Amino acid sequence: MTIPQNNNQNGRPQVERTGPRINEQIRFSPIRLIGAEGEQYGIVPTSQALEMAREAGLDLVEVAGKERPPVCKLMDYGKFRYEQSRKSAKAKGHQQKLKEIRVRPKTGEHDIQTKVNQARQFLQHHDKVLINVMFRGREMQHIEEGKKTIDHILELLADVAKIEKPPALEGKKMTALLAPKGTGKSS
Repeated sequence: MTIPQNNNQNGRPQVERTGPRINEQIRFSPIRLIGAEGEQYGIVPTSQALEMAREAGLDLVEVAGKERPPVCKLMDYGKFRYEQSRKSAKAKGHQQKLKEIRVRPKTGEHDIQTKVNQARQFLQHHDKVLINVMFRGREMQHIEEGKKTIDHILELLADVAKIEKPPALEGKKMTALLAPKGTGKSS
């Protein structure tokens, strides 16, 4: 059994590269060199630029590989990557998730209190909460019991949540959607 290889025109295996070329990966010579503080060194042979980087304890990083000659900069590449990841993590922020709480019309008061505490934590983490009251069999004859249960939960969470979608019967379940107070539109 042979494993197919992804080859380029020369028959050599292609190496997928992520990020810029650094240090010995830079094949072109000469290069346009920029110092660590932004000072211009002009066009320099790659070997000389690598020697300057080693003396300064920095990396030679290709910042514009498409240019001729390529533009390279002296920098601490590890520190640069760390700062980039911190910036992207900060820009990403918190993704709001939809959490679900399920109860039944005959769920006990203590169990409801536990579910309310869970929902409170979700809301404090700025997630939305979908409350489901599930009906089975003969419970469908007593929808008012489920309505009492969901209204009780909404009442207990009124201090930290606003009702985004009021309770509604959808098939064999009654649902209500809660959003955390103080986010999005003013309450």
